[in-house]
Amino acid sequence: MTKVAFQGEAGAYSEEAIHQYFGPDVETIPCRTLEDMFPEVEEGRADYAILPVENAVAGSVAGAYELLVQRDLRINAEVILHVQHMLMAVPGVKRDDIKRVRSHPQALAQCRRYLNRYGLKPEPSFDTAGSARQLAENPELDVAVIASRLAAELYDLEIIDRGIEDFPFNYTRFFILGMEDPPRAQRTKTSIVFSTRHRPGALYKCMGEFAARGINLTKIESRPRLNQPWRYMFYLDFEGHCQDIEAEAALMGLLRHASFVKLLGSYPAATTPVPEGTMFWDGVGDLDLGAAGRDLGDNGGTGDAITDEERRK
Repeated sequence: MTKVAFQGEAGAYSEEAIHQYFGPDVETIPCRTLEDMFPEVEEGRADYAILPVENAVAGSVAGAYELLVQRDLRINAEVILHVQHMLMAVPGVKRDDIKRVRSHPQALAQCRRYLNRYGLKPEPSFDTAGSARQLAENPELDVAVIASRLAAELYDLEIIDRGIEDFPFNYTRFFILGMEDPPRAQRTKTSIVFSTRHRPGALYKCMGEFAARGINLTKIESRPRLNQPWRYMFYLDFEGHCQDIEAEAALMGLLRHASFVKLLGSYPAATTPVPEGTMFWDGVGDLDLGAAGRDLGDNGGTGDAITDEERRK
């Protein structure tokens, strides 16, 4: 049976992502920290590790990309999980009984409007699934937690409300990490990290290697170099495999301009699992999701909101 290491307690969203990708017949290995997952794979106790790297609402996961540079596991796949936060409590508790809600600070922040609407006091905890376990072990009738559907099942808690997150496009992207490169897929994506020399136009020349060959970039992010103050590393994803002719040429060109390049892996590209009827933003206008709290369907700019069904046409 495939063994996969993840950070967190049983019922964490990372474990939910594992089952989404591998199915039910998989053994999961909980780890205390993200860093603790890597030796599990490197020393053969696990076949893979699953690393959360970014959330569509909250941005990049702190420390995740740095670990990809420091360690040598290869990206085997990406998983995009639709994060649906559940409000759960001890069986028999009603929503009117609840006064306090515990969860990880990020989960609480992603459900801020719901908590304000019902006047619920947020209480930060170290982990979503850990909050569920603690409530099951020490029941409190005025307390609920925010966690995954899997956590509710594992700890026999009753789901009071489903999908209480503020934004319906709350997705988290994970990398499946292993010791070897995956088989080549029909639709692939490649991730690299590089740094530039400290001179005018250095980043422009690096990016030009991809633009000149018509290679589409799907992500670029700068992160501080931990060993050199005020110097930065750039994490970049592009469509295609590193062994494609154009991609090989772009990477060779990048080596001429960059001071450091590391290939993190070429892997099958995932598709965002968008539910039917979800509204997309299609156009160049701005979409206001600020304090006004507009719905995704509002036409806040020059673009038009379209549904998933319309987009497929």
